Amino acid sequence: MRGRGERIEVLPAAAAARVRGRRVLLFKPGFSISTPWAYGRMSAAPPAHYRPAAEADAALAAWLGGKAPVEELLANNMEGVAFAKFIALPVLLAKLQREFGVAARMSGSGSACFAVLGDDDAPAPLVAAIRAAWGPQCFVRAARLA
Repeated sequence: MRGRGERIEVLPAAAAARVRGRRVLLFKPGFSISTPWAYGRMSAAPPAHYRPAAEADAALAAWLGGKAPVEELLANNMEGVAFAKFIALPVLLAKLQREFGVAARMSGSGSACFAVLGDDDAPAPLVAAIRAAWGPQCFVRAARLA
């Protein structure tokens, strides 16, 4: 996806094969982030929070033509503004990376997040860490990419 998520392209077969079947953990704290607020904050301080389009296109082209896992491609321009106000997000994502070695990112304008799991990663310890950080009421689900 590109732009604000409105431009969607189908992955070439070889790239799709590197994504298909991967396990992800989806999680959301008990608070939400207003999408208009997030875009408003981003537009008030450009280009600090935007990855230049040429840089993003080059990273995508390199990934499509290579063999790297999807974790190496993940990026979200919205994280900067969201993380500045909602510190619980970057603190937990950094903890999951540091302690479990998983690639974790915020989805869209937040507050939902996801972690890409390796074949050997057990989700239970991550779920426990997420619930310890954000409380038992937070949403946590494991899924597989189709």
